[in-house]
Amino acid sequence: MQLTTLTTGLIVGTIAVYMIGMILIGVVVSKKNSSTDVYYLGGRQLGPLVTAMSAEASDMSSWLLMGLPGVALFGIIGGGGTFAEAFWTAAGLAVGTYLNWLVTAKPLRVYSEHIHANTIPDFFSNRFHEKGGALLAISAIIIVIFFVPYTASGFASVGKLFNTLFDVDYHTVMIIGALVIALYTVLGGFLASSFTDFVQAIIMTIALVLVLWYCISAAGGWSGAVQAADDAVPGYYSLNAPDGSYSPLTIASKFAWGLGYFGMPHILLRFMAIEDKEKIKISRRVGSIWVVISMGCAVTIGVFGYTVAKKFNLLADANFDAERIIIYISEAISKMGPLFAIISGLILSGILAATMSTASGQMLAAASSVSENLIHRFFMKDMSHEKGILVARATVVLITILGVIFAWNPDSSIFRIVSFAWGGFGASFGPLMLCALFWKKTNLKGAIAGVLSGGIMIFVWKFLLAPLGGIFEIYELLPAFIISLLFIVVVSLATGGPGEEVEKEFDEVKALRRSIG
Repeated sequence: MQLTTLTTGLIVGTIAVYMIGMILIGVVVSKKNSSTDVYYLGGRQLGPLVTAMSAEASDMSSWLLMGLPGVALFGIIGGGGTFAEAFWTAAGLAVGTYLNWLVTAKPLRVYSEHIHANTIPDFFSNRFHEKGGALLAISAIIIVIFFVPYTASGFASVGKLFNTLFDVDYHTVMIIGALVIALYTVLGGFLASSFTDFVQAIIMTIALVLVLWYCISAAGGWSGAVQAADDAVPGYYSLNAPDGSYSPLTIASKFAWGLGYFGMPHILLRFMAIEDKEKIKISRRVGSIWVVISMGCAVTIGVFGYTVAKKFNLLADANFDAERIIIYISEAISKMGPLFAIISGLILSGILAATMSTASGQMLAAASSVSENLIHRFFMKDMSHEKGILVARATVVLITILGVIFAWNPDSSIFRIVSFAWGGFGASFGPLMLCALFWKKTNLKGAIAGVLSGGIMIFVWKFLLAPLGGIFEIYELLPAFIISLLFIVVVSLATGGPGEEVEKEFDEVKALRRSIG
C-alpha cells in the first residue's frame, strides 16, 4: 500500500508512543514484584474496573479486531454465505462472558484464597488435596500445549498488520512484535499485564468506534451500509446457512463458544486476583457490557467493511484478506490528512492492544504453570522466590520462541487458530472448574479423567470425526465439553467420591461464600 512519507511517519510515531508506553508500565510495575505471589497473581490487589477490563481485554485478543470482522465479511465475499456464523459465535461469547462472571468469579476468588492457590493447576490440585501431583502436571502441560497456538495467533496479527500497511516482511515485524510483548510481560508480571490490559481495552474501544464511524460515512449512512451486504448476497442477514443447513445442533455448537469461558486460565486468574470480593458485581456489569458493545461493533465493521472494500476496489486484489479489513480501513482514513494519519495510528494501536493484552496474559499463565507447577513442584522444591521469577521469565521467552515458530505461516487463519485453542481450554478445564466449585462429590480420579478426556476429544473430534461431515461437522468444543463432564461424574461416583477432609473443606468454603453474600 502506498502512503506518503509524512503519513507513514505519523502512523509509525503513534504506534511507537503506544508500544513504549506499554514497556514503561512493565518497567514501573516490575518494582512491585517482591514475591512470586505478586508476580503470578498481583498479590490479589486488582480493583473492580481493572479486573473487568483486563479480563475482557485478555479474552478478546486480535480475534476481536481481525478474526470476528473477517468472519462477518467473508460471509459476503466468500461465495454466498450469511451472517449466521458471526452472529451465533458472538452471541454465545456474550452469554458465556456474563455467566462466567455470574457463576464462577466469586466462588473461585473465595475458594482459591482459602486453599492458597495462585494458578489454575494449583487450584485443581489443592482442591482435591492431591499428593502425587498428576493432576497438577497434566493441567500445566495442557496450558502450555494450547497457549502456544493461541499466543501464535497474536504474533500473526502483528505480522499481518504491518505487512499489509507498510509492505514490510511479515516474519520480521512478527518477531519484533513478539519481542515487545515478551519484554513487558517478563519485566512486570501479572500486575503489568493487568494494568496494560486496562489501557489496551480503552484503546481497542476507541479503535472500534472510529472504524465503525468511517464505515458508515463511506456507505453514505447506516441504511446504505446495511443494504450493500444484502444486495451482494440476498438473504445475507439470515441466521441460517444459505441452504438452510444450520440445524439446532449446528447453532448450539456455534453458541457453545460461550462454554469456553469456564476453562480459560488467563481470564480465571483475573477472578482469583480481584482485591475486594464484594465488588465483583461491578466488574461483572462493566465487563459484560463492554463485551457486548465491542463484539457488536466488530461484527458490524465486518459487514459494513464490504462497502469500503468495494469503494476502493480492494476485492480485485488476489491477496485480499477479509481478516485485515480494519487495516485496510485505517489506511483509507490515514490518507484524509495528517490528523487522520494519527487517528489511523491509534486504530492500528487498537489491533496491537488486542493482540498484546491477550498474548501477555497467556504467556504469564503458561509461565506460572511451568515455573510453579512443574519445575518448582517436581524438580526444584527449594527454589527461592528470586529463582522462581527468573524461571517464569525464562518460560515466557521459551513460549515466545515457540509462538513465533507456530505463527510462521502468514496465511494461517487467526479465527481458526483461536477456535482450536479456545476449544481445548474450554473442554479440558471448563467442566472440572464447574464441578470443583459446585459439586461436592467430585474426586481426584474424576478430575484427572475429565481433564484428559476433554483435551483428547478436542483432537479426536477436530481431526478424525469432523472431516466425516454430517452430524460430526460441529464445533469440537461442544461434544468434548459434554464428554469431559460425563467422565468427571461417572469416574467420581464409580471410585467412591472424595475423602472426608475434601468434603469438609468444600462445606467450609460454601459457608464462607454465603457469609460474604
